[in-house]
Amino acid sequence: MEVSARLSSKGQVTVPRAVREALSLEEGDRLVFRVVGDHAVLARTPDLLALAGSVSVPAAKRGTPWTEVLRQTRRTRAAERR
Repeated sequence: MEVSARLSSKGQVTVPRAVREALSLEEGDRLVFRVVGDHAVLARTPDLLALAGSVSVPAAKRGTPWTEVLRQTRRTRAAERR
């Protein structure tokens, strides 16, 4: 599907009805724009709370304080960049 829309002087655009219907968008939904080359891809962002419980956590990791999770993640990412 290819549908056009006009950019306002304030940099705003109305998502056309056909696109809203195709993506099942509703008022209040959050959207993300991904720029790929000279194109932008529009997608509905997932409701993160709806994802709760969808990823299994190893028993040894359950109950780890969030600050510790962030610290370990940052350390791992820093090591991967070296």
